[in-house]
Amino acid sequence: MAAGVALASTILTVDDPCGGRPAPFARSTGKLVVVAAGDIADCENKGDEETATLLARIDGTVVALGDEAYEKGSAKNFRECYDPTWGRFKDRTLPVPGNHEYMTEGAEGYFGYFGDAAGDPSEGYYSYDLGGWHIVALNSNKCLEIVGCYALSPQAHWLEADLAANEGKACTLAYMHHPLFTSGKYRPGVPEVKPLWDALYEAGADVMLSAHDHSYQRFAPQDPDGRMDLQRGIRQFVVGTGGKSHYEIRSALPNSEVQNDETYGVLKLSLHRKGYDWWFVPVEGAAFTDSGHGRCH
Repeated sequence: MAAGVALASTILTVDDPCGGRPAPFARSTGKLVVVAAGDIADCENKGDEETATLLARIDGTVVALGDEAYEKGSAKNFRECYDPTWGRFKDRTLPVPGNHEYMTEGAEGYFGYFGDAAGDPSEGYYSYDLGGWHIVALNSNKCLEIVGCYALSPQAHWLEADLAANEGKACTLAYMHHPLFTSGKYRPGVPEVKPLWDALYEAGADVMLSAHDHSYQRFAPQDPDGRMDLQRGIRQFVVGTGGKSHYEIRSALPNSEVQNDETYGVLKLSLHRKGYDWWFVPVEGAAFTDSGHGRCH
């Protein structure tokens, strides 16, 4: 097979292309598109060059799901490995950091490279709007620190406040590097991020994008305890297919619907007023793909 802080992080607004001013991250067709993958650039192979070729053909917001620049997320790694490939689309990229970025103290290479688009360097989480969708970019690395992501931690507290302030949005998508559920190398997942899932589930979030496991996986909508919930559950995609390498999937978790551990590619999401279409776009020469449609709660 094959927190006890005020809401302070950056909030970016991208207007609907049907509105007044141009939307720099939106397709010229009027559809709102997110294109995502993580575990991306390594100067030792060409996988990121292949996936960057896909980005050149897909307009929309590029969501980089962490571990953008191997091996240590240093300024040199970003300059020499990431910038020649995915860096060509930096002006429409809204990233989150992965664990490899924090191999450089304070993820200084990552925050220095992306600048304001990465949020406050002391936090690394932020939110923005795409049309009627509210998008939340989270820093799952904070969950692995001593302070963690318990319910009253700074990030969890910020997330609850942010979601409450945007409860009128029809649909919510979140993304972070570490997956709560995975059938791959890190099976069954990273439990430290569960408090963030708890807040998202309580607020009725619809979609979660993650990486970390170098494979593609799609799960049915679930609650934070891994129970299928077709009414209120969050659909998680693992998209660790940006080009670094592949990790083998030996057995699938419950509620795992699709797995592939052989193909580089990106996940394209077309966001509509009440739902979304997904399409895993493989690199040239690869046969695997996955597509479908989901409705917001």
